Amino acid sequence: MEKFIVEGGVALKGDVTVSGSKNAAVAIIPAVLLSDLPCTIENLPDILDVRLMIEILEKLGADCEWLDPHTVRVDASGVKDSSATFDVVSKLRGSYYYMGALLGRFGKMNVALPGGCSLGTRPIDQHLKGFQALGTEIQESRGEVQAVSTKEDCSLTGANIYLDIVSVGATINLMLAACRATGQTVIENCAKEPHVVDVANFLNAMGAKIRGAGTDTIKITGVPRMPGGITYSIIPDQIEAGTFMIAAAATGGDVTVRNLIPRHQESLTSKLEEMNVGVEEGEDWIRIYAKDSMKSTNVKTQPYPGFPTDMQPQMTVLLALAQGTSNVTESVTDSRFQYTEELRRMGADILVAGKMAIVNGGKTLSGTSVRCPDLRAGAALVIAAMAAEGETEVTNLRCIDRGYDEFDDKLRALGAKIRRVRIETPDL
Repeated sequence: MEKFIVEGGVALKGDVTVSGSKNAAVAIIPAVLLSDLPCTIENLPDILDVRLMIEILEKLGADCEWLDPHTVRVDASGVKDSSATFDVVSKLRGSYYYMGALLGRFGKMNVALPGGCSLGTRPIDQHLKGFQALGTEIQESRGEVQAVSTKEDCSLTGANIYLDIVSVGATINLMLAACRATGQTVIENCAKEPHVVDVANFLNAMGAKIRGAGTDTIKITGVPRMPGGITYSIIPDQIEAGTFMIAAAATGGDVTVRNLIPRHQESLTSKLEEMNVGVEEGEDWIRIYAKDSMKSTNVKTQPYPGFPTDMQPQMTVLLALAQGTSNVTESVTDSRFQYTEELRRMGADILVAGKMAIVNGGKTLSGTSVRCPDLRAGAALVIAAMAAEGETEVTNLRCIDRGYDEFDDKLRALGAKIRRVRIETPDL
């Protein structure tokens, strides 16, 4: 067990390079199961969730070779088992992509229910509805989901599928399952997030026929096989980039965030400009710098291209430092305000009422001991610690390590006073 010791009051300055997208990586790794030949995936973030997804592949029988900390070569030709019920599957949310990938390859699957951060009710009913439409029978029992094609040859059949809610997970899972189905699949009311497009691009590079990714409607023409044998580089992480942008603003710093796609950050940059934060953009970089005092604004999370739910905790920290009262409305994920209790302990004035947080800004934060309740909230608490007066201890770092590549190292390179130390446990 480890914790961060953060000394606040230091303005971040310098350049930071964004790693590959966590949300794309955890879907692209199982997608390799659909390939006939080995594939090489580049620009993987060196994070816990990626390592766990690779571990699942290896347990299924794939040959995985790390060429460097951010590149892996996967040969999944030896995978014979359509069952992924190992304990590691229940340790992260993204493991549910093995459902679609195994269905696409074998026409059947048995996968343990996913885990990950506790963010309220996050059902997979839209995934299962889509799998049924593709011609499978579904059973759930003892924490596992089983699906099998109703055809003798275990093939799937293309279908028209309308998602009742915009779901990134269901959109990607149905793309994975439908790639090798017979006929055409049309998915409507799709998620349009950048990592949805990245997964579609990866699948197309392996031989799939997917059109419309990034729009409301995705059309997939099934193919009998996907040759694969490709080398593919994952897009930059939109959320990591946004986290460093907000960290720069919160500490009154001047930071250039590099290796990003500026259009992916538009919902955030527009809010920062409303708050009187300095923003400059280049082809693959954004500079964030402090101006005069920050102003309040209102934020509502929405599916892409709206404001991302994964940036809501970090943004709430920034609003707690800005002058005036702001409203933060969470319309995507349940129970995402758990972290506000930790911020209140640091001196923030935040009132949560259902899916809205009322943030009375302009308060001085003070260092104390806080615990990360989930991945993005963990990053938000580190930002609060860097902006606070005095020293803050941040515990439960496993949450942060799930999704941020060398987070503390990158912050130290920008001047942050942050140390990772082991928590000594008494001998029993």
